[in-house]
Amino acid sequence: MDYELKNATKKDILRIKNYKKETIFAYAQNLTKEENDKINNYIDNAIKKEIVNYQLIIVENKIVGCLLIEKEKDGVLLNEIFLEKNYRHKGIGTNIIKNIIKEYNTIFLWVYKENINAISLYKKLGFKIVEQTNSRLFMSLSKV
Repeated sequence: MDYELKNATKKDILRIKNYKKETIFAYAQNLTKEENDKINNYIDNAIKKEIVNYQLIIVENKIVGCLLIEKEKDGVLLNEIFLEKNYRHKGIGTNIIKNIIKEYNTIFLWVYKENINAISLYKKLGFKIVEQTNSRLFMSLSKV
């Protein structure tokens, strides 16, 4: 399925906050009220600061997700890729990541351990696990 990327603007903040919350709360389980509040505050503040770096994923003139890539001194961090449920498993995310791999020599990302589908995709594309926490894996792919 074909897609295009378009720079997000301030009018997209609420949409991106909702995408981020859906992702985090799908994998962060049994949170205390304090942890929940901390995550919500983080999202509120982070999105406002980062909105200029977000890109919207558009399919057939409809916004279906978002992408956040951050340049690092030794590569890029694929900080976030989100697709709405009806657009998952259609090759869109895979194509986006393949295009990122073509463009950059070194890519890093964090993924929740419970996100088995994403981990499987990343491994198929050549990402390796570098380190892990209780809940997430840090993966990288380097062409050099």
